[in-house]
Amino acid sequence: MATMKSVQTGGVGRIEVVDVERPVPGPKDVLVRIRAGGVCGTDVTFLNLGGMPARAHLGGDLVPVALGHEPAGEIVEAGADVTGLKVGDRVVVNPQDAPTGIIGCGGRYGALSEYLLIENAEAGRSVAVFPDSVPFEVAALNEPMAVSRHAVNRSGAGPDDQVVVFGAGPIGLGAVIWLKLRGVRHVVVADVIPSRLEKALAVGADAVVDSAREDVTARLTELHGQSANALGQPRPGTGIYLDAAGAPAVFDTVVANARWHARLVMVAVQKRGEVDLGGMLRSELTLIASQGYPTEIFEVTPELVEHHERFARLISHRVPFTEVAHAFELARTPGAAEKVVVTFDA
Repeated sequence: MATMKSVQTGGVGRIEVVDVERPVPGPKDVLVRIRAGGVCGTDVTFLNLGGMPARAHLGGDLVPVALGHEPAGEIVEAGADVTGLKVGDRVVVNPQDAPTGIIGCGGRYGALSEYLLIENAEAGRSVAVFPDSVPFEVAALNEPMAVSRHAVNRSGAGPDDQVVVFGAGPIGLGAVIWLKLRGVRHVVVADVIPSRLEKALAVGADAVVDSAREDVTARLTELHGQSANALGQPRPGTGIYLDAAGAPAVFDTVVANARWHARLVMVAVQKRGEVDLGGMLRSELTLIASQGYPTEIFEVTPELVEHHERFARLISHRVPFTEVAHAFELARTPGAAEKVVVTFDA
């Protein structure tokens, strides 16, 4: 029996690199050798919990989770019935298409493994092929950039809009890139970490706000002009707010600053339960939730390829698989890293 190494949760705050059976593809499957994989906030959540409840709705015991859902790799085996894909193709993966459960999120397989089985492989549905001009570690951004793209699509932002993105992590910065690529007139990024604000400018933000030190209302008014809410009270002219931070202060700031008919796109996992409904009413603020990537997982791939040097700036750390525990330590430490990608030897 051939084996491979795979990363899974190993208790609260701890990962384990375990030897597991290397999957054997069936007639409709392909086997992908993983060459790079991102570490996501969802991975860190599983790590902090120590696993996943076996029956979440019943409060079941925690079971280990095979981690990783942001992979890029190359096909090394293809089943006899597979069409449109071949050995040697470099691919990114749709983790939500696996029939045995979402890859890296409670499904049978995790992508932070030496090999990943793609069941019922189909180009454009379960995987997408990308050229060798794009490094594997940049291609591994495909999944989180699909999350960002969906948030931007949900916002309805157009060329005449003025937007502020709260949170200069990978999802927020990805949103900045997509907003500017679609020609949005002015995009501001707000964060509390100066190095992240520098990165925001590097990927195309028009301006930044250090919300730990600056008056957000005054700064947005300076950048986007003055408008008003439904009662005529002065508000910045910002029309679209995108929350990629999830901090309670962000929601409060948006409600306090929203002009009449402003929109708030919520892509971050929220850490609060209270909402100032009266404040929303005074601005007729529209709250738009954004979850995952219903159609965007491979919609983003051609533009990721075209602009791969720009997207590469999102990666702050490239960590070899032999040091994967360090990759998770970086991802778990607030402010220590922006985007961590684990790389595998060729």
